[in-house]
Amino acid sequence: MEELEITGKTVEQAVSEAETRLGVSRDEFEVVVVRQGRSGVLGIGSEKAVIRVKPLGPPKEDVIEIATEILERLLELMGVGGKVEASSDEIPIVLNIEGEDLGILIGRRGQSLSSLAYIVKLMVASQLKTWLPLSVDVGGYKKRRYDSLRQLALRLAEQVNLRHHSITLEPMPPDERCIIHLALADHPDVLTHSIGKGGGRKVVILLRED
Repeated sequence: MEELEITGKTVEQAVSEAETRLGVSRDEFEVVVVRQGRSGVLGIGSEKAVIRVKPLGPPKEDVIEIATEILERLLELMGVGGKVEASSDEIPIVLNIEGEDLGILIGRRGQSLSSLAYIVKLMVASQLKTWLPLSVDVGGYKKRRYDSLRQLALRLAEQVNLRHHSITLEPMPPDERCIIHLALADHPDVLTHSIGKGGGRKVVILLRED
């Protein structure tokens, strides 16, 4: 699988971000440090750390074939018609389901889709004996959702900066929280962090001076 370049304030933060984006633990991808981060003096001369990561595992073609077969079989058992199309140029690999009346696969706030993706990843991991970065989408729903989350993050950052008080978002799954964090990672005025536990974890946007 192709390498993915990730930045962070420190190498450790970049590695943690890689775990979130790939959906795998640290021992399941290679890390090459391109640049060590540095804080500078009073923020002057600071540089973000840059790493390149590459998931470990079987050839991408094998993963796509097995994951597609598993998802198609699950759809058949559920009595849902749909065509599975797999990307081959992204990390994580995206299995997109196209068809009519597929809202049942998405569910409220994408909860059904998240559960379906988790089941597919479990079954693929069981067959290939390793946990791999996979994502399941329905009619491009996740892409639209991610785009709207990025726009939301920027709008809320403006509100935080203007009103000088923090904003706490609704609970979100890990992949959606990651979108908010990444959208504002280089913002000059605000910071983000997560609070809460389990399914109740939320992103907080606050002024850097706070």
